[in-house]
This record gives sequence, C-alpha cells and structure tokens, in this order.
Amino acid sequence: MEVQPYLFFAGNCEEALQFYQRSIGARITLIMRYSESPDALLTPVPDEWKDKIMHANVSVGHTQFMASDGQCDRMHPEFNGFSLSLKADSKTDAERLFKSLSSGGKVNLPFQRTFWSSGFGMLTDRYGVGWMIMSEIGT
Repeated sequence: MEVQPYLFFAGNCEEALQFYQRSIGARITLIMRYSESPDALLTPVPDEWKDKIMHANVSVGHTQFMASDGQCDRMHPEFNGFSLSLKADSKTDAERLFKSLSSGGKVNLPFQRTFWSSGFGMLTDRYGVGWMIMSEIGT
C-alpha cells in the first residue's frame, strides 16, 4: 500500500512540472493530454484545454506523485493543509533544493539547523505547493 499525492494545477501543470524537473530533478514518467482521451467524443473538451495535462506521473527519487491541470477550468485548487516533505542526501543538497524550489515563491521558515536535522526549511513554491526540505542530522 502507498499514499501518493495528486496535485491539480488549474491550467499550468506543464509549467509546474518543468519547474520541478529543473528544481529537484523530477522525472515525468507518463503524460496523458485531454486530446488523447477517448471520452473527448462523449464530453467535448474546450479547444484551449486539448493540450493540457489530464494526468501525469512524476518521480522524485524513489517516490512518485501525480499531477493534472484539473477539470477544464472547473476546479480552482488551493494547496492548503499539507506540505510535501523532501529529504535530501546531505545538508548541501537540501539547501540547494530549498533555494531552487523557493525561487519565485515564499520562504515560510528559512533553511537552518534544527535539533532533528542538520538543515531544514519550509517554503511555498511559485505554484502554491508547500514544501518542507530537510537533511539528516549530522550530514
């Protein structure tokens, strides 16, 4: 059994996934666009949404999350009440990831040493997704 986050980006999913590729080395392992759906014949997709992402699988390290543009403008998601936690191999890597993800976003807790981590910080990225970045104590 696994829990995998599913993020809805309300129209800018592709841009967000490109940002995650550059920022944290995310790998897109599957993309399905609305124009590829056999249901498009039954439920017409607006022309401006045909190339939007209906579903994507994204790998980060040994984990995966899923993402979508949403439901053709009927959704207005807000990423409240959770954060994605990203554990890096070292303090140097964690700090680099923190700086990269926070570019264009908001730092909620500056990257710093804590009693549980050699480096920890919290941010909201430019797409509104909350992140907690950390490294092991002593790394």
